[in-house]
Amino acid sequence: MRKTVAAAAMIAATLAGAGHAAEHEIRMLGEGPEAAMVFEPDFIHAAPGDTIRFVVVDGYHNAESIRGMFPDGAAAFKGDIGKDVAVTLTREGVYLVKCKSHYAVGMVALVVVGALPDRETLARAVAGPHPAKARAALAGILASIPEK
Repeated sequence: MRKTVAAAAMIAATLAGAGHAAEHEIRMLGEGPEAAMVFEPDFIHAAPGDTIRFVVVDGYHNAESIRGMFPDGAAAFKGDIGKDVAVTLTREGVYLVKCKSHYAVGMVALVVVGALPDRETLARAVAGPHPAKARAALAGILASIPEK
């Protein structure tokens, strides 16, 4: 009897913890309020286990992780062009996301899972051989994140 009660308590605790994960939506737009070809919002601060849903609103878009620009041990993801995609992020860290079709024109997003790093750490995390407009978009995203 005690084993049954203990097992039921463990299952209930596991299910209760799973209910705390949030879902965040990022829309993929052909035209945003300040620029064309954007993710909106372009920054999400999530908790481990949260799901990020990328929704195609208009245009020929997808969402995919940028190679080498996500935490060690995390899985890369790649949505199909013109299709919504949802990813559940369990590893803490910084994830960079691009639209394959519009990366060169700056269609990027930043997702931080877990503790928000200081600005210098974030800048190092997003540094890379990005196209010029993607670099500029990432600089704008970083500038919009409040100081820790």
